[in-house]
Amino acid sequence: MHGAQAAAARIKDIVDIEGVRENQLVGYGLVVGLDGTGDSLNNSPFTKQSLQSMLERLGVNTAGQNVRTANVAAVMVTANLPAFGAQGSRIDVNVAALGDSKSLQGGTLLVTPLLGADGEVYAIAQGSVTINGFKAEGAAATVISGVPTTGRISSGALIEREIAFELGAQRTLRLSLRNPDLTTARRVALSINDFIGVPTAVPENPSVVRITLPQGFNGNIVDLLTDIEQLVVQTDEVAKIVIDENSGIIVMGKDVRVSSVAVAQSNLTVTIAENPTIVQPAPLSNGVTAVQPSTQLNVARKDSKLAVIDESVTLQELVDGLNALGISPRDLIAILQAIKATGALQAEIQVM
Repeated sequence: MHGAQAAAARIKDIVDIEGVRENQLVGYGLVVGLDGTGDSLNNSPFTKQSLQSMLERLGVNTAGQNVRTANVAAVMVTANLPAFGAQGSRIDVNVAALGDSKSLQGGTLLVTPLLGADGEVYAIAQGSVTINGFKAEGAAATVISGVPTTGRISSGALIEREIAFELGAQRTLRLSLRNPDLTTARRVALSINDFIGVPTAVPENPSVVRITLPQGFNGNIVDLLTDIEQLVVQTDEVAKIVIDENSGIIVMGKDVRVSSVAVAQSNLTVTIAENPTIVQPAPLSNGVTAVQPSTQLNVARKDSKLAVIDESVTLQELVDGLNALGISPRDLIAILQAIKATGALQAEIQVM
């Protein structure tokens, strides 16, 4: 009963609604007002060209002039346009240095158009950049905290264009499961149909459940979504083991099962120590001082007994049994892969 409760979740927490999504925006701009920590114009020609183009648009002719300043930095500006973002509302933007700027502290982003994947401008960004790090340096020492070449402008962009999508006018929509699973999709459809009382939801595949506004429903599709998103469904998942070999992290699902198998693990430790000895020549001889190498090599082996893992053990029993052998996470990765190779592991292994 406890496991069933732990796997239960609201429909709104396990699905995405078709058409209700964010859109990524990106733009190129200039940050000015830096205290000598901007781009080197000789090393960042794009910054120099952008600065000259901006000044020309403002009526300042710098053609043929040697522009020298360290208070300007070229940056990439990114933001997420929220679903149904209204024209005139504000969104947060992130700023990241593009050239060799040392810090964006104290800088101000100039007017920067933010474009969508279709090349259209959806927002305009401008404002003071706030960074989470700093850099201080002297003649012989440098202190860096965080990343001073990235920053954020809270409510730094105005939405200029809306994405047209009338959710309330739809008669049918698709619910996309964030973790695709046939059993979960069917349970979501059954829960919705039981609540509404008529066949409203149909599972199309492991990822999609289609809902249709029933005849005589008192409201539109938004009212229907509001009614069903609070329904609780017991989710299901495939048995999977996720392994990150770089960090030695192992995550195993609750449904992982192992057939009867015997496991043994041996640790071999080799220790090498170098203790060179200085050899002096005899008195009044023509010899020279020499270094005589001296190597100490020690090999230690720790053998573990053969352990038998019973058939169809649970996840907790599997972990307890392998921990009893004194196995490190990295050795456990090799053991799990070996058990999978024998066909005794009833789970999918995903290596990151």
